[in-house]
Amino acid sequence: MKLITIDFETYYAKDYSLSKMTTEEYIRSKRFETIGVAVQVGELSPVWCSGTHAQIKAFLDTFDWSDAAVIAHNAMFDMAILNWHFGISPKKIADTLSMARALHTIEVGGSLAALAEYYQLGVKGTEVGDALGKRRIDFTAEEMDAYGGYCKNDVVLTYKLFNQLAQGFPVSELNLIDLTIRMFSEPVVELDTDVLALNLKTVQDIKANLMTKVNIDKDQLMSNDKFAEALMGLGVVPPTKISPTTGKVAFAFAKTDEEFTQLLDHEDIFVQALVSARLGIKSTIEETRTERLIGIAKRGLLPVPLRYYAAHTGRWGGDDKVNLQNLPRNSVLKYALRAPGGYRFVDCDSSQIEARTLAWLAEQDDLVTAFDKGDDVYKMMASAIYGQDAEDISKDQRFVGKTTILGAGYGMGAAKFYLQLKNYKVDIEQVECERIIRVYRETYPQISELWKQANLALRAMMRDQTAALGRVGILEVQGKDGIKLPNGLYLRYPNLRIITNSSGKDEMVYDTKKGRAIIPTRIYGGKVVENICQALARIVIGEQLIQVSKKYKVAMTVHDAIGCVVPQAEEQAALAYVEACMKVRPSWALGLPLNCEGGSGESYGDC
Repeated sequence: MKLITIDFETYYAKDYSLSKMTTEEYIRSKRFETIGVAVQVGELSPVWCSGTHAQIKAFLDTFDWSDAAVIAHNAMFDMAILNWHFGISPKKIADTLSMARALHTIEVGGSLAALAEYYQLGVKGTEVGDALGKRRIDFTAEEMDAYGGYCKNDVVLTYKLFNQLAQGFPVSELNLIDLTIRMFSEPVVELDTDVLALNLKTVQDIKANLMTKVNIDKDQLMSNDKFAEALMGLGVVPPTKISPTTGKVAFAFAKTDEEFTQLLDHEDIFVQALVSARLGIKSTIEETRTERLIGIAKRGLLPVPLRYYAAHTGRWGGDDKVNLQNLPRNSVLKYALRAPGGYRFVDCDSSQIEARTLAWLAEQDDLVTAFDKGDDVYKMMASAIYGQDAEDISKDQRFVGKTTILGAGYGMGAAKFYLQLKNYKVDIEQVECERIIRVYRETYPQISELWKQANLALRAMMRDQTAALGRVGILEVQGKDGIKLPNGLYLRYPNLRIITNSSGKDEMVYDTKKGRAIIPTRIYGGKVVENICQALARIVIGEQLIQVSKKYKVAMTVHDAIGCVVPQAEEQAALAYVEACMKVRPSWALGLPLNCEGGSGESYGDC
């Protein structure tokens, strides 16, 4: 299979650019124009073509895309143009931006210029700045020649960068990058405008109703204590933090408080509206998301934009301002995502995959066996907590057992457990929460032991040493490089160090990137275990995605679920196939007790 490297140059203006619009909106706009394209086959010199749409189409058709792996930097952009405007779907897609994201955390920027400089591949040109506001016919011959040279240079840099990044890069991850890009560049999901319009009216009516109440009492909105009471009235435990000035617990109601801003995506529209009002945001997340989907529906099918390796654990994240990863479980919007005529939606979700992975990695064999046998582990936990036989456990007691299994596995303390239960409107005294946490740790001592191993591993990494961590043969702690995962990539903790926090206590931190800022992030044994379990779960779902895609079109993935569009006549067979794929243990994870739940229907919401 030959390699083809490609880069498009397109018209942009001050009011029409990727900094002002989403990628989907920009490429599908009536204002869109391809100025030119550079193509390089293998190591041959790149060729530049500029002309009318028909001329560029004729140029592109001279290449055999059916047997080519196409390389681009930010392939979501270039592959969408290639498919939506020129009807071309290559055999394979490689994206150097995605590859770099997996290999680097915060040490290198994602731009082609930054990566070329880091790897000393050459210097990216600046001619694109001269193209602002220019249509193809506005370029002089000399300007077009210079622009073509700029584009060809980008192609050369991208090809060199690919060869640099591809050294040892896992083939399975290259396949996942291909799959991720195609969810966007080759969309299959339709949008139901009637469902969207009704949902928009509903959320706007709810918001208007709540805003009227909020506007009556501005004091309640701006007073921390009264605002906290309003949140609790909606069943939400107000987030808190340690004040850096007083050292005491304070409400976390600022725009910079992540736990607070996450409430903008709460499943209750009243909570969204209340937090939006406090932050001075005019629209709720549900409202803007619905409006954006209505706009997309007018332009065509729904491209599913996912950021490959968005988190340092490898998990995908939302992109292009359409974050389906944060779509609330019971959102009406799910019913707006529909399979096209003659097809059905199939969606399958891994069951308790992190809890299962945790038990397996920690070698908590009794819990692994219970998962594998299909026992009700939530009742088992409740039985240990309340000292009753499993058959005598009530629904409420089982819920406490479930919350314990899903929440206490990463070292959560009693105070946070108390707040978590409170969020679910379960009121248990903090003393009782302390007892429950203690029972969990005594019942599953190997999990507690794994946290201790992770703490030792952190110190080993800080000293550039190796250490044992979890089930033998799964992970490798390789000093400052981080923790090597079964897929060959690393879980990294850049600039790992010990600092003294505002309370005067020593804690371990590593650097993360938020926007352009580098901020220290606290890390400890339980959190490392959580990172590892999320990373392993993501590798599992990645292998399953590849297997499913061999037979059916993967339309989307949300956390640990796979969504496909399948022929209507194969609906039940396809569901059975996807479920079977999601129960297959990876070769590196023999004994990992996997299970899943799936469904199918005309829409995503029907599954």
